[in-house]
Amino acid sequence: MANEYFFPPIEPYETGTLEVSDPHELYWEQCGNPEGDPILFLHGGPGAGCSEQDRCFFDPAYFRIVLLDQRGSGRSTPVGDITDNTMADTARDIEQLREKLGIERWHVFGGSYGSTISLYYSQEFPERCKSLVLRGIWLLREEEIDWWLYRIGMIQPELWHEFAGFIPEEERGDLLEAYWNRLTGTDRDLALQAAKHWATYEIACCTLLPNPEFASHFDEPDAAWAVARLEAHYFRNVKPDPDSMLLDRVERIRQIPAFAVHGRYDIVCAIKNLIDLADRWPELDTEISPDSGHSSHEPGITKELVAATNRIVKTGSPKRS
Repeated sequence: MANEYFFPPIEPYETGTLEVSDPHELYWEQCGNPEGDPILFLHGGPGAGCSEQDRCFFDPAYFRIVLLDQRGSGRSTPVGDITDNTMADTARDIEQLREKLGIERWHVFGGSYGSTISLYYSQEFPERCKSLVLRGIWLLREEEIDWWLYRIGMIQPELWHEFAGFIPEEERGDLLEAYWNRLTGTDRDLALQAAKHWATYEIACCTLLPNPEFASHFDEPDAAWAVARLEAHYFRNVKPDPDSMLLDRVERIRQIPAFAVHGRYDIVCAIKNLIDLADRWPELDTEISPDSGHSSHEPGITKELVAATNRIVKTGSPKRS
């Protein structure tokens, strides 16, 4: 295990697939207590898929833990597919899974892009959400995409130069389009090279200190390819309308008990994102982890997330008051 705050590893008691719009077939699993309080884990990326450790943020004696690999991600097929792959599609998939599993209402837990889809889903279906636990807020705004593509270079210039240096100098004025063309082109080898550079850049920025074990997550070329393609797709093609949509619709969910943690030194999703969300949502309980970056596996972040789910066990809400 990455740190002491996780619950011990568990195995699913049920797995299955969900047939949604062609060509997508989504993997899902349930862990913990079949009669427990339902909680849905939404992974990041987009494209990252769920891992074994993602089961371990929750008390398995109390929670009925549901994990879903979103379209094109993880064990869902086809991997890396961007057909009909939007936040609206994912929200409909989540509802289809909820109905399939016979769940009336559930808690929702998501970090990074998982926070994005948690916010979008809860704004679309607030009546289905008992609470929200969020981490590393990402609102898919143009300023955040620009930060990721270019401004991280002011903090991690060596990593950024490797990322940008893969692209010929004459194309570096639009890194997203340059990577997009390679990730979606017919040259498979070139696409895999582009994906490796994209994923290496992101994963190396995720932790406050270098973490080779965490960084090895994208050693598998297909995993890196899926994440890079899907992230580039969302950056380029899945535009909230207006850009501030997830902030503008906070009124729909202000009554839902919610907790959010953000690493002080998160350079993948800048802490300004959390501040902007909290400004619109006075009821949101927020915590800034003083010794953390972006990853949910950093001890300071894990500690806060597990404490939030433990508060649900005790009070039904992740909030501290």
